[in-house]
Amino acid sequence: MDRMELLPPDPPDDATAGLALAGSGSDRPVIVVGCPRSGTTMLQVALHAHRRIALPPETWLLVEGYRRRATFGDLRERQGRELFADWVLSKRKVRDLRVSRAHLRELVLEGPPTVGSLLGVVLRAYAEKFDKPRWGDKRPSYYRNIAIVLRLFPDAQFVHLVRDGRDCVSSLKRMPWFGGTPHDAISAWCHAVDQGALWQRRLGPANWHELQYEHLVADPETELRRLCTFLGEDFDPSMVQRSEVPRVAVPKRKTWHTRTRRPMDSVSVAGYREGLTPTELALMERVAGERLERFGYSLDGTGTVSLRTLAQYRQLDAKRRFDLVGAHAKDRMRDRRLRQPVAARLTSAQLALAAAAER
Repeated sequence: MDRMELLPPDPPDDATAGLALAGSGSDRPVIVVGCPRSGTTMLQVALHAHRRIALPPETWLLVEGYRRRATFGDLRERQGRELFADWVLSKRKVRDLRVSRAHLRELVLEGPPTVGSLLGVVLRAYAEKFDKPRWGDKRPSYYRNIAIVLRLFPDAQFVHLVRDGRDCVSSLKRMPWFGGTPHDAISAWCHAVDQGALWQRRLGPANWHELQYEHLVADPETELRRLCTFLGEDFDPSMVQRSEVPRVAVPKRKTWHTRTRRPMDSVSVAGYREGLTPTELALMERVAGERLERFGYSLDGTGTVSLRTLAQYRQLDAKRRFDLVGAHAKDRMRDRRLRQPVAARLTSAQLALAAAAER
């Protein structure tokens, strides 16, 4: 079977309660997800240009912080907060926020006593640099851990960007940080859109918004207006103009994001025809053709795939999905052992949830 759906774990109780509060405030966290090289950094820059929203460079804090929470001990105690602050400040990517280390430590020591809150105060500190009330995070691979993000931020609004998988795979092949094979890249795109479809159904239109890269670069204002409507925000023309935002929101060392410094355009659409070999293109369309067509992408329909190549891909893809099931199972076991509160207590909806839970 070319398509194997991996059901996500049930949303935790605090996340499920949060869904009922959709639209209850304009300070909800904004989380951007998608397959790597689908344009999520470009979208992050556009959102950061909005006068009320700030999205930082990728911190990689959320999933690791959630899974390490037992090592910090009781966050109601100063020692636990000190350990958490030490961990945050040890992360190299946190330096990209350009927030004073002393200030971050102070925020952690004074924040509400949940791991979601202490992760949230770091992201909120970045937004406060720009005097913006809304904060959030962008990391493509969050599509693998939506349940964790919901535990941390039960009122989060998710923005899922989809790009033609053939262009994603072609782009991933050129990335200096991508250590996988084309098979890995194809599997990652299939998994990302499968998880996106499942969570879109589960969370609904108030909490999950999907847009396509090709539509965004062809008509940025129309797509960004729709996105702002989803977020409950007025459209800000700066989202299209962006000006100096990439210089602030994208670290200079990430040279593969140079396109974020130019106006949105369709130059890179369908670039896969030069970037994929005939065998890679044929394999992509064989295993992901149904998904590609669902998003309106036309298939080239050229080339053939050997049974050996197809078997190798299916074996790799099955292992990727099996490993994620195992990670989710470990998360559930960890959750059963650790009964301490997790959800952030920073936004209006999060505070309302916390108050309801204590009654």
